[in-house]
Amino acid sequence: MDAELEQTLAAIGPRLRSLRRDRGMTLEELSAATGISVSRLSRIESGKRRPTLELLIPIARAHRVALDQLIAAPATGDPRVHLTPLRRREGSVLIPLTQYPGRLKVFKQVIAPCPRRLVTHDGYEWLFVLAGELLLVLGERELILRPGEVAEFDTSEPHWFGPNGDHSVEILHIFGRKGHKATVRAHPVDH
Repeated sequence: MDAELEQTLAAIGPRLRSLRRDRGMTLEELSAATGISVSRLSRIESGKRRPTLELLIPIARAHRVALDQLIAAPATGDPRVHLTPLRRREGSVLIPLTQYPGRLKVFKQVIAPCPRRLVTHDGYEWLFVLAGELLLVLGERELILRPGEVAEFDTSEPHWFGPNGDHSVEILHIFGRKGHKATVRAHPVDH
């Protein structure tokens, strides 16, 4: 076996452990979700057992990640990112820009007109308007954001966002499930 393959295989266990811990899961919870025994999962994470496809597929499903993200498949030399748009209700599209397990999820969204329905959940959201006008409802407040404008808010506050009017709006959307905030730093340009 060549050194690169050996290194890739050796890194799978620690990657699986890190992924599980980042998601706040115990071995027992992952075992319940996958049907794989706690001892087998522990041996895989510690590198004492090499995972097979039969073991990796249920783990990938439990974490909702692509199989190649679990094994960190070697790069093909093609730098293009192959995005898979998810079509939603009439005219709305969600494009996941991050497909790795992590704290922040990034999406590009085209949101078609839709009814308002305030929701709450754990996390923090950051919205950047690319095109159109976004209506953001936060509790009793209504804000209109135009291209280039940004909003960030705690999702435990009742909220809803969508187009302001009859035309779709296009946004970049960053979401952190455990309240992680997006940090944007800008430095003035000296002329």
